[in-house]
Amino acid sequence: MAGAAEADHTSPSFFSRLKGELAFLVGAATTLLFYTFADELLGDLSNPLISIAVFLWLFVAMMWCAFGVVRHADALAHILGEPYGTLILTLAVIGIEVSVIVAIMLTGAENPTLARDTMLAVLIIVLNGMVGLSLILGALRHYEQAYNLQGAQAYLSVVIPLATFILILPRFTTSTSTPTLNLGQEVMFALVTIALYGVFLAIQTGRHRSYFQQPRNPIPSIPDEGTEEDDGHGKPSGSVYFHALFLLLTLLPIVLLSKKLAVIVDHGISVTGAPLALGGVLVAILILTPEALSAFRAAQNNRLQRSVNICLGSAVSTIGLTVPAVLAVAAFMDITVVLGLGDTDMVILILTLVLSIVTFTGTRTTLLQGAVHLVVFVVYFFLLFQP
Repeated sequence: MAGAAEADHTSPSFFSRLKGELAFLVGAATTLLFYTFADELLGDLSNPLISIAVFLWLFVAMMWCAFGVVRHADALAHILGEPYGTLILTLAVIGIEVSVIVAIMLTGAENPTLARDTMLAVLIIVLNGMVGLSLILGALRHYEQAYNLQGAQAYLSVVIPLATFILILPRFTTSTSTPTLNLGQEVMFALVTIALYGVFLAIQTGRHRSYFQQPRNPIPSIPDEGTEEDDGHGKPSGSVYFHALFLLLTLLPIVLLSKKLAVIVDHGISVTGAPLALGGVLVAILILTPEALSAFRAAQNNRLQRSVNICLGSAVSTIGLTVPAVLAVAAFMDITVVLGLGDTDMVILILTLVLSIVTFTGTRTTLLQGAVHLVVFVVYFFLLFQP
């Protein structure tokens, strides 16, 4: 009887959590419909209203799933603590990014600059948009905020050389006539990128784990409003296995639907004459929006270190994981990938890296630093349409 009573007690809890997985259910239903009725839904995109409606349907469903992935990653972050929690969140988001880029590369119209444009958009959105708005939101509520300087510098020490190798150096290599890499260079850069990212992970999760944890009582005049385990949303109710399973299940519709989204994005860009880089920006917005909200919430809760971990961790993982994956797929499928940036984008990237160094040279941040980052973010988007 006791066992039956216990089963009756635990079963509703599981099913009540299952009811909360609307993101997965909506994503699964949308995937089923688009793969069953692909010709009816995507066969004729000549009607602008139908094209917009289908795009919004796909984009909202994928965004909803992305929020679901981040929610489960956040739950694992609560259970496992820092820096493992933020690392899981970052890897989940980068998994979405790699999946979407590869799917569009394999199914969409030929766009050799998609990976480059997406990586640049992610870096600009993360290092300027997310960092800038996080610093502003935190400063408006707490005036000054503290973080672990050693952790921020560790992130930047990896981002700067890898971004230079992948997005700037190919513009000046002479082994090919275009801003691309030959096969030997691709293999070398992929191996170097993976090796450096592996060293960084060893530092982050091993002997220097404390670099990525929030300093205790850094500013006596401002009381802490949260800890590393509390962001104001309470402890997760599910187990590690439950959240890990549904993180993967919710990620699957994003991967499958990205192939269908590529068809509409390619059609929209060709019809409207929009810049090709817009496709990369849309991918970046799709994958970064849930993570950005987590960073903003952490900054408002006076946990700037978690916000820094999310933002700078995304930048590191974008270069450390996306580049090898994209280069491997390109080499295997014989797809040309242009990595070298144009003059304008190169200036914006260099300015962003220099500004990040200046921002993270102290142990406290202010409103002014956030405003400067947002200015660079706005200029990037303006130049996207007015090069």
